[in-house]
Amino acid sequence: MTLSTAEIRQQVEALGPWFHNIDLGGVSTAPNHFLGDYPRQKYRKFADAIPADLSGKTVLDIGCNAGFYSIEMKRRGADRVVGIDFDDVYLNQARFAAEVAEAEIEFHKLSVYDVGALGEQFDVVIFMGVLYHLRHPLLALDLIREHVARDMLVFQSMQRGSQDVPALKENYPFSETALFDEPSYPKLHFIEKRYADDPTNWWVPNAACAEAMLRSSGFEIAAHPEAEVYICRAATRSGDATPIYPSKGAPA
Repeated sequence: MTLSTAEIRQQVEALGPWFHNIDLGGVSTAPNHFLGDYPRQKYRKFADAIPADLSGKTVLDIGCNAGFYSIEMKRRGADRVVGIDFDDVYLNQARFAAEVAEAEIEFHKLSVYDVGALGEQFDVVIFMGVLYHLRHPLLALDLIREHVARDMLVFQSMQRGSQDVPALKENYPFSETALFDEPSYPKLHFIEKRYADDPTNWWVPNAACAEAMLRSSGFEIAAHPEAEVYICRAATRSGDATPIYPSKGAPA
C-alpha cells in the first residue's frame, strides 16, 4: 500500500486509539503511550530468543492487537502468519498496519477459546499480554497446547506478587496449611472489579504461578529472557491423560 505520510496519519487517527505503538511510514500510532515505545521496548529484551530466520515456519499470534508481533514475525521470513483477536477495533488497526508495512498476514476474529476452529498447528505461537484478560486462563493454555502449539510458545503475562520460584514437593499432606501463606507459593490473584481502570483484568499470577500453569498445560520452559516472558516448547501434559476440552461455546 502506497500512501502519503498525511494519508497514513489521517487513517491512524481515524482508527485510534492504539495500544501498540507501530512506526508506519514515519507515523507513530501511539507516540504518547504510558509504557513508552510499547511493545517495541519490551520486544527488544527477548527478541534474540526467537529464531532470526523463520523461513518455512508458520506463526499464530493470539490476541494480536494492532499486529506488532505479527509484522515482526513476517519480517523474520515466516512463510505464513495468522493473527487472531476478538476486538474489531484492533483487527482493523492490524489490517491497516500490515498493509502499510507490506506484510502478508491473515487476520481473523476469533476467541482464544475457539483456536481449535483453525484446524491446524503452528510452529510458533505468540501469546503475549492476553492471559490476565481471561476469565478462564488455564483453559486457554490447555486449548493452545491441545490444538495449535506444535513447537514454540512465546508467552507473556503481567505478574504481581513474589518473583521467587520455590522448589516444591510433588505432594503435601492435608494438614499442611502454612505453605499457602508463603508469598512465593504459586498464586493467581483474582480481580473482581478493576485494575488499572480495566474491567478485563481478571487474573494476575505471581512468577511461580505463571511457570506452574505453563507446565501444567504441557509446556516446557526453555528460556526466560525477560521478567514476564517465557520461551516454551510443547511437551507432554502432566498427569496420565490429556484432557479434552470443547473448542466452541466456552465462556469469555
